[in-house]
Amino acid sequence: MGAPVTHWQIVTKQPDKLVEFYTRLFGWTMNDKNPLRYRTMQTGAGRGIDGGIWPAPAEANGFVQLHVEVDDVRARVELALGLGAKVVIPPQRLPAGDEMAVLHDPDGIPFALHSPAQ
Repeated sequence: MGAPVTHWQIVTKQPDKLVEFYTRLFGWTMNDKNPLRYRTMQTGAGRGIDGGIWPAPAEANGFVQLHVEVDDVRARVELALGLGAKVVIPPQRLPAGDEMAVLHDPDGIPFALHSPAQ
């Protein structure tokens, strides 16, 4: 299967402000009609990947995070740990059934692993 980047996410202390910024700047659309009220961003371009905007914790600065799809989140987290990564959010099931984990790579850059609901 490989491990494609399937989603990007902007984590910010001002999610509503950034939704307005990107929708006005690029004409992207936002939809938050989901169990977590996650602000999905659709570029409408027909190519590339869409993303989302999520509130940052009080102690975090804003950042952009790539989401990489893998067959087995837990196994890939274990491999990443052996390669020097650190777990930020351990593997967990989301309300729609997807599995996800967030890690820092050895340079401290955050990324997420996810597997879609079966």
